Amino acid sequence: MPPDLPPYAAVVPAGGRAARLGGQAKPQLEVGGRSILAAVLDAVADAAQRVVVGPPQPVPPDVLLVREHPPGGGPVAALRAGLAAVDTDVVAVLAGDLPFVPPSLIEELRTRLTGDGILVVDDAGRDQYLLGIWRTAALRAAVADVAGPTSLRRALAPLSVRRWHAESRPGEPPPWTDCDTPADLARARLLAGPGPG
Repeated sequence: MPPDLPPYAAVVPAGGRAARLGGQAKPQLEVGGRSILAAVLDAVADAAQRVVVGPPQPVPPDVLLVREHPPGGGPVAALRAGLAAVDTDVVAVLAGDLPFVPPSLIEELRTRLTGDGILVVDDAGRDQYLLGIWRTAALRAAVADVAGPTSLRRALAPLSVRRWHAESRPGEPPPWTDCDTPADLARARLLAGPGPG
């Protein structure tokens, strides 16, 4: 890691009903022999703080678990709750259903941080708001007074955001690969293989 990078925290929204997966808790589903949440947390293992936002669920002892208000209130409410626990100037935000985010991607984003934040853009040109690095104060201000259900895109629109297309390594799934449907989950499991043991 470059020595001049400031310390950072990580906030992982890990709630939601996962209706398309039969209501199962997506972050706790296994891909490659471990839970998806474990994979996400491993990607930010060097963070000064790791905060998971969602209902009660297994997390490592050094990870803080908080609940958004109202419960199930969406990503804006989840960010607001997670950021309340953060005391670093920089924060990584990663969705809790991304089994293939490598630590190297987080470092790349941190080195490219300018303005209020930087987020990953996928192969289809879509902004991945839950895969980026942000100035904590700017992100906290953007979600502080949002009332009612609001998309993350709308809440963060006023921020100065850099967009970066992260190229996948040959033979590896893109880091923005998520698990929203049974087909997504089956594909992720196939790509990951059986995992250790």
